[in-house]
Amino acid sequence: MTTHTHAARNLQRRLAVLACGIVTAASAQAQQPAYPTKPVRVVVAFTAGGTTDILARAVTQKMSETLKQPFVIDNKPGGGGNIGTEFVVRAPADGYTLIVNSVGPMAVNQTLYKNLPYDPLTDLVPVVQIADVPNVLVVNPDVPAKTLEEFIAYAKANPNVLNYGSTGIGTSSHLSSYMLSKRIGADTLHVPYKGANALTDLMAGRIQFMFATIPSVISHIKAGKLRAIAVSSVKRSRSLPDVPTVEEKGFPGFAAGSWFGFFAPKGTPQPVIALLNNAVNDALPSLEAQMIREGADPIGGTPAQFGKFTREEYEKWKLIVQASGATAE
Repeated sequence: MTTHTHAARNLQRRLAVLACGIVTAASAQAQQPAYPTKPVRVVVAFTAGGTTDILARAVTQKMSETLKQPFVIDNKPGGGGNIGTEFVVRAPADGYTLIVNSVGPMAVNQTLYKNLPYDPLTDLVPVVQIADVPNVLVVNPDVPAKTLEEFIAYAKANPNVLNYGSTGIGTSSHLSSYMLSKRIGADTLHVPYKGANALTDLMAGRIQFMFATIPSVISHIKAGKLRAIAVSSVKRSRSLPDVPTVEEKGFPGFAAGSWFGFFAPKGTPQPVIALLNNAVNDALPSLEAQMIREGADPIGGTPAQFGKFTREEYEKWKLIVQASGATAE
């Protein structure tokens, strides 16, 4: 056999292998349709400008850049987050309708609302956790307490004087104050608000304290309009490192923060979930400094980790809601 023929056969073999590779790649691509090929709707079940909305907008902007399609925020507030959540539960499971959701609709509302027409733990699938957002106990500066010890002493010495606000019955804001009042044995009155109005009344002195998400109050704390007493997370927040946790002040197991993450309708293809998970994990490092500055601790991780965490949160809040007797009907 001449060298020339040998070389020709070698070339033919290589071309055959290459062709085979192209066919395999093409069939793999046929099984995994290109995604996204059009804009993706990202529902936020709360009003624009709230913590969920702020985090969703920051992350989706990065995802739009990475995945070369617009990720469009669609605010659908109402029903403690249930209206937006149910909208996504009923949406096609094709990856083009997602939700950035939080502790209330995912882990609290099943116990709080007696007849939810869906189960967020089974009708939505976890994609990735974006952030942990501790609640911070803030007081009006007229309240004569600079530490948790002083706050407890004042609350006990003045029964039925302190009113606390929340962003609604059964929210982590409400239940954090309820838990603290019970643990310290103080008589306080709950005044539920719709959304951000509670902060307005707190700064005006119409209510005296509340647990609020750090992003919603960090600017007021820095401006001296509110005083931060303690945070409700297991460890100190990177956003307010000088503020102690309730737990380290002698209340073990006091963990009652908020958290946020992406979910998709049940049945969304696994490759789409994996791609979205990667996109968010890739986006978080570049957002880390901004998120910490605004009061959120970035998390990331796998869908399985987020699913396990969400279920544990549901079990935890179920007991707290039942103990508080709160119902939203």
